[in-house]
Amino acid sequence: MDNDDKLVGQILNRRDVLRILGLGSAATLLTSCAPEALETLAPTTVSITEAVTAELNATGTSIPMCVVRPEMTEGPYFVDEKLNRSDIREDTSDGAISAGAPLEVIFNVTQVGANGCTALPNAQVDIWHCDAYGVYSDVENAVGKNFLRGYQVTDANGAAKFATIYPGWYPGRAVHIHFKIRYENQEFTSQLFFDDAFTDDVYAQEPYLQKGLRNTLNVQDGIYGNGGNQLLLNVMPNASGYVASFDIGMQI
Repeated sequence: MDNDDKLVGQILNRRDVLRILGLGSAATLLTSCAPEALETLAPTTVSITEAVTAELNATGTSIPMCVVRPEMTEGPYFVDEKLNRSDIREDTSDGAISAGAPLEVIFNVTQVGANGCTALPNAQVDIWHCDAYGVYSDVENAVGKNFLRGYQVTDANGAAKFATIYPGWYPGRAVHIHFKIRYENQEFTSQLFFDDAFTDDVYAQEPYLQKGLRNTLNVQDGIYGNGGNQLLLNVMPNASGYVASFDIGMQI
């Protein structure tokens, strides 16, 4: 069983992205193919934005507007339940619905390639996370349960949507959702995180109040420190609760 605090994977850098595009370079891109996320290239009078733009324009290739994210540990609580469902709140063993603030999570999956970024259909996206009380299904004291687990296959636009709840917390970890993307014989695993101030507002509600004050913020979480700021969900209120979308460019 894996240690949920073990760090794995790395951030895809500019050299990797340009190699995918068939370009080659030695400067480092920290997180995004989008120009606003490019860091400064020495000498400081020349930015990577300018360098990349010039390099790509010279080859007639446009800058792909997708985001490459860091891979992170799968952790000890992944169980391949093979539950193809969009609404993951129900436990199929007894029909119980997990209590908590409704949250819709929308994945927009793209493929980084020589022609930029295109939607990636037919990718399997799994998500799993703890309930409002910090409990995962089908492990430890919840073996035989399957609440808050499931997968969807991306549609023609590369989208996969899930209806779930705002996750709770457990000691030693910041609030997070695990996800895994599988396409053909390749697999990518990482985690989604939440703004701490936003979580404070959500946790002022029941049933989260019953759990008490969480003991680990994002900055105290070693896994978050390995690139979690690039995996933060921008959660917004909607008519039924909350909604968040997440864009990710995959190296296929």
